[in-house]
Amino acid sequence: MRTIETTVYKFDELTEEAKEKALQNMADINVDYRWYESTFDDAEGIGLKITDFEADRYAKGKFINSAHEVAEAIIRDHGVHCETAITANNYMAEYKELEKNTPEEDDLETDAIDEEFLKSLLEDYRILLRKEYEYLTSEEAIIETIQANEYEFTSDGKLA
Repeated sequence: MRTIETTVYKFDELTEEAKEKALQNMADINVDYRWYESTFDDAEGIGLKITDFEADRYAKGKFINSAHEVAEAIIRDHGVHCETAITANNYMAEYKELEKNTPEEDDLETDAIDEEFLKSLLEDYRILLRKEYEYLTSEEAIIETIQANEYEFTSDGKLA
């Protein structure tokens, strides 16, 4: 049997070089789980089911509720200045314009407006997901996680 003693350091005690190594080694610490679930849950809360996404390319999904109900839920729950609320308000304004049309025109235009609303809303959520990912993988967020969990490191920046 042999005993090995290792000196460990808090992140703030490391050299700058060791801090860089620690940050590189822990780059995915905040995204190595289903980090996007809270955003998906938020979407479901207003009646939108996100089924797939790539933060830099697309988001796919469908309405669980009617487009009109989704817009109302966003306006009620998301606040007036966020992108989803702007998108919902734009949709509602277009929807009100349709009320001036004949019933035959309404159905086709309603479907088109609903589809455009879905696309715009999915784009809003894609951007939210991208921003969330960018933050979670930022140096600031990684350091916050390291410090909050009181991780310790060897002198060369490896997790102890």
